[in-house]
Amino acid sequence: MWSLCWTYSLNLSSVPGDGEGQSRWCLSQVKGAIDDDVAEADIISAVEFSHSGELLATGDRGGRIVIFQQEQESKNLPQGRAEYNVYSTFQSHEPEFDYLKSLEIEEKINKIRWLPQKNAAHFLLSTNDKTVKLWKISERDKRPEGYNLKEEDGRYRHPSSLTTLRVPVFQPMDLMVEASPRRVYANAHTYHINSISVNSDNETYLSADDLRINLWHLDFTDRSFNIVDIKPANMEELTEVITASEFHPLQCNTFVYGSSKGSVRLCDMRASALCDQHSKLFEEPEDPSTRSFFSEIISSISDVKFSHSGRYMMTRDYLTLKIWDLHMESRPVETYQVHGYLRSKLCSLYENDCIFDKFECCWRGDDSEVMTGSYNNFFRMFDRDAQRDVTLEASWENGSPGCSLKTWRVCAGSRRKRSEIGVDCLDFSRKILYTSWHPQDSIVALATVNNLYIFQEKPN
Repeated sequence: MWSLCWTYSLNLSSVPGDGEGQSRWCLSQVKGAIDDDVAEADIISAVEFSHSGELLATGDRGGRIVIFQQEQESKNLPQGRAEYNVYSTFQSHEPEFDYLKSLEIEEKINKIRWLPQKNAAHFLLSTNDKTVKLWKISERDKRPEGYNLKEEDGRYRHPSSLTTLRVPVFQPMDLMVEASPRRVYANAHTYHINSISVNSDNETYLSADDLRINLWHLDFTDRSFNIVDIKPANMEELTEVITASEFHPLQCNTFVYGSSKGSVRLCDMRASALCDQHSKLFEEPEDPSTRSFFSEIISSISDVKFSHSGRYMMTRDYLTLKIWDLHMESRPVETYQVHGYLRSKLCSLYENDCIFDKFECCWRGDDSEVMTGSYNNFFRMFDRDAQRDVTLEASWENGSPGCSLKTWRVCAGSRRKRSEIGVDCLDFSRKILYTSWHPQDSIVALATVNNLYIFQEKPN
């Protein structure tokens, strides 16, 4: 997957200041082959920074996970802190076949979630449509030598041939990074898994599919507890499905899940074992004047993320990004139009299935900004404090390493400036669905097709 790799090194000491139509963000690296003919298995389907930001994991439709590590030398230098190189690559999931239902189970990685680091090793959860796996990523730079019952080439000795007793010792070796599966959590979901989230107690996690949410203990693979079940007795009465779910970052008893109807329910596991009755319902009343055939489709929640402080919650639907105060259920405190100009194009987007795209969103480490993707390889950043937004493009052709990214504006008119592009000129095959923000530094990572783009903010 990463056999061909474009890597741009960044030196901000010679970066010019921001000018008109320029942003404070600049391109740092592009990972992946620059090729028009992209294999289906190489398309990236998940991007996630670790809790420290030292590691960055990507998953693809071929079931592989590639982990990048931040260079130690560049970590101490502000002008080179976004330098990431391949650390480990391994096959997380293989294609399977459900013989009872005659269904093929894809190996595509749907989600990756890191566990907080407790020792020298790193742990992450990865999932495809049916199975969640816990992986341990560890380093080994020593090997044992001097066995009594085994030769150096691995052959075993007969005990009668031993004349002396040796004490095995560890000898230095080249650094080797090992990825080993520690747990496999299978056979708990009838429908496709769309979310996994690690609890703040660091002992449990949830996995959600279209109709159910299960609670797992990391140490036990043979049982899970069903905490939400919205499946009706008669499937013909089904009106909505679960689309996203996440644990609260500080309160281990609280989680939320979004639905295809645009509502988000907050549940408290202290209230009952089965959380079918929510504690809070976050839902914005629909304006009757704007209702159309596509209203329910574009209101479906594609992602939900708590702020790092735990006070706010962000939801992403097809056209907008909304910030909710957990103390106020009636309406969002902030609403950002991601690509409202597409409202007039919903019919054609429905015909080419783009209207069903699921865009992710993410918070800056201090919760002051939010980011999400769009079409034409555009990604949108919203500054909550300054009430400013910017549209940037992920493209190795238009961004020189270290130079400010050009800001874009999408317009409907025929007369346009250099920094403007018409709605009819947008390329809907080029889209950014998966984004992640470094938890501590001003570094963002986002995926488009088979390429991983890493951008960083210029220091003041």
